Amino acid sequence: MTILVDMDDTIEQLLKEWIRSVNEKFGRSAAVDEVKSWNVAAVYPGLSWEDVYMVTVEPGFWGRVEPIPGAAEGLKKLMDRGHDVMIVTATYYESVPEKMRDLLFKYFPFLSWDQVIITSRKQMIKGDVLIDDGVHNLEGGDYAKILVTAPHNVDYDAEANGMIRVKDWDEILSAVETLERNAAEA
Repeated sequence: MTILVDMDDTIEQLLKEWIRSVNEKFGRSAAVDEVKSWNVAAVYPGLSWEDVYMVTVEPGFWGRVEPIPGAAEGLKKLMDRGHDVMIVTATYYESVPEKMRDLLFKYFPFLSWDQVIITSRKQMIKGDVLIDDGVHNLEGGDYAKILVTAPHNVDYDAEANGMIRVKDWDEILSAVETLERNAAEA
């Protein structure tokens, strides 16, 4: 299968570092669990969208973002099982070189540029499965949908919308195995 995998908060902990960086820069104390929508700036009254979002393009930011436990091993297992794994990310073009160098290829050295797609319209990408924390990326796509639980999607009814909800990489691997079995039986 071709398995499309989001980066932010799917294989690495963007939100954790983002909140920490904004809190440090502006003397705030927001918590990751307070982010209940896709608009991170909503947890920072009085700060502009630019104040909150531009932190992610500051030099050094991506070097502080850490991988999600089990993500590297999980991606490697998928690849070892013969799947074509593609990283699909909606990244600001300004941060692409640093994000790839200081994060993706540092923690996932078995991946290459041939496996990276940068787009804000993931529904346009052809694949069998998309693993993502963004509901908006999964809705309308022509692929099996695996929703990674995050504070901004906990109230979303994944099952009613044809998605498999997972909480970690063990559950992601299990969901992919189920999809493999279903495809083999079809």
